[in-house]
Amino acid sequence: MAEQLLDQVRDAVDGQIDFEGQKLAELLATAVLAIVGGVSFIVGFFLQDITLALKIGLAGTALTFVLVVPPWPFFNKHPVKWLPVGGEPAITSAQQNIVIDEKLFAK
Repeated sequence: MAEQLLDQVRDAVDGQIDFEGQKLAELLATAVLAIVGGVSFIVGFFLQDITLALKIGLAGTALTFVLVVPPWPFFNKHPVKWLPVGGEPAITSAQQNIVIDEKLFAK
């Protein structure tokens, strides 16, 4: 019973994101933190309230965490197609050609 529950938690937490998803996550984190930091500074400056500025900054950091850390499905729109396990090598030893300084060397 406990093992099944643990497996369900692992499946929910262990999500996959692709390379484009990683790029999107980095862009989202940078943009959201920059916008929240700017808003936090402006609000804190005009109201002269550092605690409000810190609360806005912390709330924005928590929002960024919720947006970026879980493996949301939109982070895996371009999955990588890996080679099959135990498949044929892409280049056999008879096909290898090495080019050095525009000279072809066959291996």
